[in-house]
Amino acid sequence: MLKLLKRMRLREIIMCMICSVFLLGQIYFDLRLPDFMSELTVLIQTPGSQIADVWITGGKMLLCTLASAVLCIACGYLAAKTASGFTYGVREDLFTHVSTLGQQEMLGFSVPSLITRTTNDITQIQMVIAMGLQAIIKSPIMAVWAILKILGKSWELSAVTAGFVVAICVSVTLIVTSVLPRFRIVQRLTDKLNRIARENLTGINVVHAFNAEQYQNDKFDVTNREMKSTQLKNQRTFAALQPIMGLGMNGLSLSIFWVGAALLGAMPASDPAARLTMFSNVMVFSTYATYVVMSFMMLVMIFMLLPPAEVSAERINQVLNTVPVIKEGTKQSSPEVGTIEFRNVTFRYPEAADDDLRNISFKVGKGQTLAVIGATGSGKTTLVSLIARFYDATQGEVLIDGVNVKDYTFDALYNKLGYVTQKAVMFSGSVAENVAFGESLKDTRTEDINHAISLAQASEFVSKMEGGIEHKIAQGGRNVSGGQKQRLSIARALARNPEILVFDDSFSALDYRTDKVLRAGLAKELADTTKVIVAQRISTIRHADQILVLDEGRIVGDGTHEELMKNCAVYREIARSQLSEAELAQ
Repeated sequence: MLKLLKRMRLREIIMCMICSVFLLGQIYFDLRLPDFMSELTVLIQTPGSQIADVWITGGKMLLCTLASAVLCIACGYLAAKTASGFTYGVREDLFTHVSTLGQQEMLGFSVPSLITRTTNDITQIQMVIAMGLQAIIKSPIMAVWAILKILGKSWELSAVTAGFVVAICVSVTLIVTSVLPRFRIVQRLTDKLNRIARENLTGINVVHAFNAEQYQNDKFDVTNREMKSTQLKNQRTFAALQPIMGLGMNGLSLSIFWVGAALLGAMPASDPAARLTMFSNVMVFSTYATYVVMSFMMLVMIFMLLPPAEVSAERINQVLNTVPVIKEGTKQSSPEVGTIEFRNVTFRYPEAADDDLRNISFKVGKGQTLAVIGATGSGKTTLVSLIARFYDATQGEVLIDGVNVKDYTFDALYNKLGYVTQKAVMFSGSVAENVAFGESLKDTRTEDINHAISLAQASEFVSKMEGGIEHKIAQGGRNVSGGQKQRLSIARALARNPEILVFDDSFSALDYRTDKVLRAGLAKELADTTKVIVAQRISTIRHADQILVLDEGRIVGDGTHEELMKNCAVYREIARSQLSEAELAQ
C-alpha cells in the first residue's frame, strides 16, 4: 500500500497536508469540550456561582462544536478529492502501463485479471482513502492527545484505561491477521468469476447452441459458492470486532466510575474541595477515556477495509512493476525499403516444451508477395508475429529494411507495417474511426478513408449503412458480419499506406470472389508494397512471388507455386486436397 501511495501527485499531497491541519484543529476543539465540562461541574458544585458564568461556558462549548463540525465537513471534502484524484492517476498509470505490455506479460496476468485490477482493485483503494484518510490521521493523534491529558490525573484510572487499550489492540491485531490471507483468496476468486462470466457472455451463442446453460451455471456456481464461503468466514471474524469495541467502551466507563467511586469513598469527608476536584477528574477522565476508545473504534472501521485494500494494492503494484520483455530500440531510419529477412530464426514460446519455429531463413524484396502456408499448428501465425515484434526471436535475427527489429523504436517499426490480425477486431465508434485508427492516422482525410474502404472491397456494404463512414460500429463489431469486419480490418491496415502489409489468415472470412478481386486490387494499386500473406487456400497464394511451406515449425518448401508442385510433397498434398487436376493445370 505504501509503495502505491508513493505515486501520489503533488496536488493530492498538498490536499492531504491541508486536511491534516484541519484535523488537528478539529481534534483541538473536540478535546476542549471535556475541559469545559469540568468547568461546568465545578461551577454547579460551587456555592455562589452565577448563571451568566454557566451561559458563557456553554457558549464556548457550542462554538467549539460548530468549529469542529465545519472542519469535519472540510476534511471530508478534501479526503474525497484526494481519493478520487489519486485513483484517477493510478488508473491512468495502470492503463498506460498495460498498453506497453507484450503478449507474454498479457498471458501471464490474463485479461480478466487485468480488468479486475483496473476496476475493482482501484475502487478498493479509493474507498480506503476516502473513508480512512481522516480516521488514520485523526484516531492516533486523538488517542495520544487524550492519553496525555489524563496521565497526570490519577495513576489508578490511567492503569485501568491502559489495560483496556492493550486488550482492544491485541484483539484487533489477531482478527486482522487471521482474515488477511483470506482476502487474497477473495481477489483471486474475483478474477476467476470475472473470467467465467466473460467467457459465458462472449460465447453465449455456443452455450445456447449446445444447450450448455446448466453446465455454465454449475461452473459459475462452484466458484461463486467458494467465494461466498470465504467472504462469510471473513465477515464472521469481523463481526467480533463491534462487540469487543462495545464491551471495551462500556466496560472502561464502568471501571472508571467504579474505581473513581472507590477513590472518592477513601477520601476524608472533611476536605470537600479535594473531593470535588476528584469528582471533576473522574468525569473528565471518563470523557477522555471514551475518546481513546472511540479513536480505536474508528481505526477498527479502517482495519475492516484495509486488508482487501492491501491485497488490491499488491496486485496493482504487481502489474505496475512488471517490466516488458520487449524493449524499444533507438533507430528510426533504415538503409532499405520494404524488405523482410529472417536469418536462422528459432522461436520458443515462454515455458513451452519445444521450439515452435526452427532455423527459418528467407528474404523478401520490395514489392514482392510472400505467402506462408502449412497445416494447423505449423507456426504460420508465429512467424508473422515475429515480423510485427509481438515476440522476439529466441535465436537468430528478424530484419525489416535491413535493420534488426529489436533496434527500431516502436513508432518507426509500426509505421512501416500494416498488420491484419487473424481475428478481426472492431472498436466502438464510427466506420471512419475504425479505419483511421491510431495516433498516426487521426488526421487522415475522408478521401483516403474512402479509398482504403474501396480497395478492401468494403464500399459495397458501407455505402448502404445509415450515415456511410460515420455509421456507428457497436462494441466488438456486433452489428456487422464476420466478413464485413474482416474487410474493415483490412481497410484499417491499407489506410496507413505502409511499406509492408501482413495478412495473418485474413482472407479466410472472405468469399472466393471478394478474395480474388481484393488481391487483384492490391497487386494493381500497391505494386511497390511488400505483402506477406498467411493463408489456408491455395487459390489465395498460388500467384505469390515466393511461397513458404511450413511443417512442424520448419520450412519444407520454398518457391513459386509451379516449383512447389514439382518438388514439395507437403504443398502438393495441400493443393490436391483443395483443387482438382484441371484447376491446378489452369
